[in-house]
Amino acid sequence: MQNYTIRHNALTAEEFISLWESVWGQGPTPEQTRLAMEHTLFRVSMYDGDKVIAMARMIGDMGLCYYIKDVVVRPEYQKQGLGRMLIEELLRFVNANGISGTSVFVELCAMPDKMPFYAQFGFAANEAQRMKQMYQIQ
Repeated sequence: MQNYTIRHNALTAEEFISLWESVWGQGPTPEQTRLAMEHTLFRVSMYDGDKVIAMARMIGDMGLCYYIKDVVVRPEYQKQGLGRMLIEELLRFVNANGISGTSVFVELCAMPDKMPFYAQFGFAANEAQRMKQMYQIQ
């Protein structure tokens, strides 16, 4: 694997949108993304030189639950272990910031084809079903 740079809490809204669109298509607005970056507990991003190539972020309350969101690796950089490095960075954040001796929920939502990837870190599916609504703000 090449020598990529890992940065914490440096991911910009523009970089986030660029990565999002490399995998999922049309991204959120810059205004939405800036607000999301400001309120994210922890962001980890990876760079090949100046080019952002991967990201993940953690949201939550720091006491009882942490939620992994937006794990993205540019398609041309996939299968190099970058996703593993992102998840390890997020879990280090939880360990460094949680209350010693307690247990917390670390949750995420994954597509079925990605579940084996997350299982290697100890994540397991349960009987709960994810529910969502795309709410239109007035």
